[in-house]
This record gives sequence, structure tokens and C-alpha cells, in this order.
Amino acid sequence: MATIEAMRAGEVKVFVSMGGNFAMAAPDTEATFDALRNTDLTVQASTKLNRSHLIHGRGALILPCLGRTEKDVRRGGEQGVSVEDSMSMVHLSYGMRKPASPHLLSECAILAGMAHATLPDSATPWESLVEDYDRIRDTMAAVLNGFEDFNRRVRMPLGFRIRQPARERVFLTESGHAEFCASPLPDVVPPAGKLMLSTVRSHDEWNTTIYSDNDRYRGVKNLRTLLFMNAADMAERGLRESDLIDITSFARDGSTRTVWGYRVIAYDIPVGNVSGYMPELNVLCGIGDFSTQSDQPLMKHQIVSVTPAATRPQQAEVGAS
Repeated sequence: MATIEAMRAGEVKVFVSMGGNFAMAAPDTEATFDALRNTDLTVQASTKLNRSHLIHGRGALILPCLGRTEKDVRRGGEQGVSVEDSMSMVHLSYGMRKPASPHLLSECAILAGMAHATLPDSATPWESLVEDYDRIRDTMAAVLNGFEDFNRRVRMPLGFRIRQPARERVFLTESGHAEFCASPLPDVVPPAGKLMLSTVRSHDEWNTTIYSDNDRYRGVKNLRTLLFMNAADMAERGLRESDLIDITSFARDGSTRTVWGYRVIAYDIPVGNVSGYMPELNVLCGIGDFSTQSDQPLMKHQIVSVTPAATRPQQAEVGAS
């Protein structure tokens, strides 16, 4: 959030992204677009094109890089990168396919090349590190708790699990015991007539990469511009299945944002709550609506109103006001 605000204020000259789709993953889509366009240069190291390549600074570079499925051969031989799964298991990953081009570099090589070019007097042996990724892992082992003996452990048949002391009932507190505290909860009940929106992903979606318009989780096909609602909330607003609706969000600063011509879908969701897909609904999250503890945007906690779609020349248009 601080980065977006700094770009909007002109305090960031260069924005470098290693993969990802920042323009679409961030909240308040129009504000994020304006922020990126206000930089002198945006640089994207990417394996595939996405919207962030079109929303860029006054200058822009796209640096195609090796994907994890492609072989990465350096002077030290074929390289493997360490990856962590959702169970905190770390193992090595080797590409199996011939690279799409002999000119492609890995993300590691691109970063090291940029560092070597901009910091020629640096004591860090950038070129040496990327000739053999074991050297990177040796450096990590020296400075990161839990990564000791990294290169040997990562080559074990199943890799190794990052240590989680609490999982082993080891509590790093002064008492040595688990310590609980009660914290006051904010009022999560929306104002009268309003609903609480939470954005989610579909089955055929990975972050902002959408593989199809189907969602096997929720029985939806060929549709993403939708809103899941409780049948009682629909009836209260005179809505029927698949009706066109407009959705307006209410930010903390009093501003509003609207998307138009979405479809309403009846779903088993608690009364007073609605849900829809990201990144399509990211536009509804105000740039100033974020957690003061984590600095994360409140995309799971947006106050909205839902009304039958207003008559427009292009009913299915999606926009923001």
C-alpha cells in the first residue's frame, strides 16, 4: 500500500516486478493504474504477458525469463531452485523442457545482472552466485534460521520442513508456554441496507491467472462478472437468479466505487454477506482501506450496496466511479 501511495506521489522512479501481475492484484484498480503510470520506468521480468505489461511507466521494459519448467544451465551445470509448498516443505525443482529461447535468463541471473551493473563496486560476488545456485543457498544457510546445512537437506528425498516451533509445542515466549490474549473485535455487521463483500478466487484461477470462466467449486460456468448472494438478501431487493445488478462500495474516506451489469447468483452464504471474484472486484476496494496491523488491503471486508442494474446503452459494461 505504501508503494502505491509513493508512486502516486512521484516518490518512486523505477518499479521492478519479478513475475506477478501487480496492476490487477492490487486494490483500487484505477488508483493503482495511475500510480504505475506516474513512474519513470516499469520493469517486468515475466514468463507470460498480463495486464501489468500494458499499465506501465513513461518507459517500460519486459524481460522474458526462464520458467520453472525450463532447464536452467549455467557454468556450474544444470541448476535447481528451491521451492516451498503449502505444507512448509522445501525441495529442489529442476526444469525438464528445452528453453523457449537460448537467450532467456533466470530470475536469479536477471537480478544479479542488474545488481552488478548498478553496483559495480559491491563486495557481493553477484556473477559467482548465479553461476552455481548452491552458492546462493550456502549464503542463505549462513544467515537464515532454519536453513542450516541447506544444500544437503534440500536434496533429501522429500526435502525438509521449515521448522515451526509452535507445531512442536515449543513456544518462544518469556514463560515458555503458549500465551493467549483477548482482543476487541471491530463491528463486522454492515449498516442497515448494506452488505459485506469478500472477494475470492474461482477453481480455475491461480492468483490473477484465470484459466477458464468456470468455477467447479461453486457450480458456475462461463461467468465471472457475478455476485453470490443469500436468497433472502436477493428477495429483500427484489432480485431473481441471474438478474443484472450494480454494486457500489463505500470506502472509509467516504468515496464510492461502482461496477455495473454484474449477474446475481443465489448461494448458500450467510445473510448480510456477498462474495465475488478477484481481480474483477478489486476496483471496489479503496486505496485507503487497509489493515493498520498488516498493511493488507481489506478485500475481504468491503461494505457495499446492491441494486438492480440501471438502464445503460451497454448493460454489461464494467466501470468505476
